[in-house]
Amino acid sequence: MKPSPELPEFQRYQRAFTAHIRDPRANPRPAGVEARRMNIYNELLYNNVEGFLLACFPVLKNVLGVRKWSKLVRGFFSTHRSHTPYFRQIPDEFVQFLQNEWTPHEGYPPYLLALAHYEWIELVLSVSNRSVDCGIDTAGDLLDGTPVLNPVLANLHYDWPVHHIAPRRKVQPAETWLLVFRDGQDRVAFTEINAFTARLLTLIEAGTLSGRAALQRIAEESRHPDPALILQAGGALLEDLRARGAILGIRQA
Repeated sequence: MKPSPELPEFQRYQRAFTAHIRDPRANPRPAGVEARRMNIYNELLYNNVEGFLLACFPVLKNVLGVRKWSKLVRGFFSTHRSHTPYFRQIPDEFVQFLQNEWTPHEGYPPYLLALAHYEWIELVLSVSNRSVDCGIDTAGDLLDGTPVLNPVLANLHYDWPVHHIAPRRKVQPAETWLLVFRDGQDRVAFTEINAFTARLLTLIEAGTLSGRAALQRIAEESRHPDPALILQAGGALLEDLRARGAILGIRQA
């Protein structure tokens, strides 16, 4: 961004200074600033931002390699305008940058955004302060009652097996459903699920259907020849999700 000539001189200087820090190759160093001192600012601020990203996206960095990773981070650092002053939310801004501003370059994997989102969700859930807004009967009947999901939970769907991506490992596109939630020990758990479980979680999340009604809806949608089998398997699945902490119980009247 070139400083506007209508701005006061000190603001034009500030903008030139920060423009050089964001992208030293595209913006000349302001007159009167020693190169050695300017380089200190450049490295300090860039390394700060990269450090917060590395803490959240270690797999992405290792998959891309140093050169491609650095180019991606520099693109984020030089062009993205963050909407939050909090360092902890830098990874949030990075995901927004990838979703809305970044144009994939040749040589970057097609699953880049999916992998970044997958790594980012762990941070989101680990710092979440969401809580339930109703009383819960932890031992209630999950079929006849209205199941209540763990409020710190994500029901994810990707076109890539993001949980299997690693450096030098070839992966093919594949519909993938993942259940991620923070358990009672504040640990974030990742579990691969199937389309049936993902749909059941979606129906339960609305908080208006009993477990039985949700399973009956799935049986109708799938036109299953034996709805009783869906009910039986679904009842066992609901109990398993409660045992693992993804379902807390049922809504109290």
